Order: sequence, then structure tokens, then C-alpha cells
Amino acid sequence: MRVEREKSTVTVFLEGELDHCNAQQIRRIMDQAIMDKGIKCLIVDMEQMAFMDSSGIGVILGRYRQLHQRGGKMMVRHMNRQVEKVFRLSGMEQLIEVV
Repeated sequence: MRVEREKSTVTVFLEGELDHCNAQQIRRIMDQAIMDKGIKCLIVDMEQMAFMDSSGIGVILGRYRQLHQRGGKMMVRHMNRQVEKVFRLSGMEQLIEVV
């Protein structure tokens, strides 16, 4: 997992799997990345991510809520078919922009 910041935008590059085994670790890293109140946009790049389960949905939605409460936004990009299916079935595409 890699994190890049440019002005008020943070991009998190996820790799491998986002499931119950590593959700807490990824949650901590993402929380630290958006802790600065100057962060107004979080982009989650999923190009190198192979799998996501309901724990991953919880991680993504939790970061969305944090940003939304302070007037920020969140986007996801480069999902594979499996991850996109989970994302859409959960209804997250209604909240989080897919680019």
C-alpha cells in the first residue's frame, strides 16, 4: 500500500486483498493519511487490488463518512470486475464517485 499527497488530495494505492485479515491495518493507514483537516479529497486506486469483501466495504465507507462530515469527497478508480461487482452490489457507487 502506498500513499501520496498533493495539496489537499491524498491518493491511496491499495494492493492485494482488502478483507477481514488486513482491514484494520488498512483502516489505520488511511485514517492517518486523512487525519489532516486540510485533506478534502481521497482517491482510492484499486488497480493492484485483487479482492475485496464486506470488511473492505466497511473500510471504504468509514473513510467516506469522515471526509463527507467535513465537506470533503472520495473517489475510487481502476477496479477489477470482482471488486467493482462488490462495490456496486453494496450500493457504494451511489455515494462514492467512480472515475
